[in-house]
Amino acid sequence: MIRLAIIAVSLCFAIAAQQSARAQENAVVGAYITPFPEGDIYKMQVVGDDLAEGLLSGIVEAFGADSRLAINRKHRVLQGLARTQAEDDLKALDEAMAREPAHVTLVMTGLNDRIPIRVQGGSKRLFVGKDDWRGEYGSRVDRLIKLLKKRGGAVYWVGLPVVRKSDWNDDIQVMNDIVRERAYLNGIKYIDAYAGLADEGGNFVAMGPDVAGLVRRLRESDGVSFTTAGNRKLAHFVERDLRRDLTQAKSERSIPLAGAEADQRKINPAKTAPEAPGAPQPTPFAASALEQKADNSRIFVRTVTPGGREETVTLDVLRPAIPASVVQLMARNATPDKATQVGDTLQEQLPGGLLLLSSVTPASETAGSNRRSRVSPTQTPYFKVMVKGERLSPKPGRADDFRWPRPDQTVEAVPVAIPAKASPANSLPLTDPSSSTQAAPPVRPGTRRSLTPAGSIEPRSPSAR
Repeated sequence: MIRLAIIAVSLCFAIAAQQSARAQENAVVGAYITPFPEGDIYKMQVVGDDLAEGLLSGIVEAFGADSRLAINRKHRVLQGLARTQAEDDLKALDEAMAREPAHVTLVMTGLNDRIPIRVQGGSKRLFVGKDDWRGEYGSRVDRLIKLLKKRGGAVYWVGLPVVRKSDWNDDIQVMNDIVRERAYLNGIKYIDAYAGLADEGGNFVAMGPDVAGLVRRLRESDGVSFTTAGNRKLAHFVERDLRRDLTQAKSERSIPLAGAEADQRKINPAKTAPEAPGAPQPTPFAASALEQKADNSRIFVRTVTPGGREETVTLDVLRPAIPASVVQLMARNATPDKATQVGDTLQEQLPGGLLLLSSVTPASETAGSNRRSRVSPTQTPYFKVMVKGERLSPKPGRADDFRWPRPDQTVEAVPVAIPAKASPANSLPLTDPSSSTQAAPPVRPGTRRSLTPAGSIEPRSPSAR
């Protein structure tokens, strides 16, 4: 007995090790979606039952304006995997995938699989939830996943949601557990929709917040189907992962420049192999990897003098030191799904094999909101400067702001004394009675007037010189 127990324990460890090895083999390395689709367009399709048809409508609403995706507006029908004709359905799906392959496949099926599975020509029935039923259903899930993955596409399996009938939810959770396990072992992504569409106690609710936060009816009266707002919320769970993977795939398309290992570490320290076996890999935001030291160099340019003689001019290229905090600030991401746009990159090849890089910050005009408004390609700073040859409007205080006088400088006003007009003898002086300054006496005809330093009028005779 002890010997049999040891053999059984060893067998369990072997099976666990084999499953762990399969999971590591199928683990996602790098971008989950291929970075280089044909024509730079990702083809997307939805496979499943009636709930998958509603999911497709929500996906079209969420990604309809995204030029990166070409969504098949008709879903591929797969009513379930527990039915007798499931094998024929998988063969038909394989043929359809061979004719029209897809880069991204969304799967949502299983609502009709709450039935016994017939095996051995229909003579044996496996009942829902039993161990033999779990094993057979898991093997069919494996066949479907391998069928969708064998052409290199990314697969997202959306789990079944909570429904109104409580006895249905027990079977639904069993199927979700099986799919979640097989998705992990086969290296695809499983998206849980059960918890997101239930209340705090895990119960069915027909009303709830939509993607905009408004409380609306999400489920139909049958307690299973979704309304238009519900399908959009169901698609929201897929949208989060899909947008993140599309952004990661786009970042994988940036190929580092060719050069020595030292140059590669300066360009992209996160993807540079360690110099020696066992050496630590530099992290993307390590201070030692991001900090750029001052590096001044010289280039030689050949010119022709006005006399026709050719000579070489030496130019010093100044490369100031850039702290790691500045590099990290420029390389940060605004959100996990979308990278921050620094600006349009301008490049110019200099003699001597040097590449001059600069950037033009995009316009920040807003149209009634805090988000940056989209401009047409002909209105971008890059097109205005490099194609049309226009000069950008300088920003106040920038080096190219040549306005004079400066807006931050004020010209001090110099007071100018204005001589007071002589009033007739019988008129009152134009002075403040409370002022201690006495008014100037009237000037006789033929006399000259001059301004004293105090601004008063001093009469002079005609003979005074």
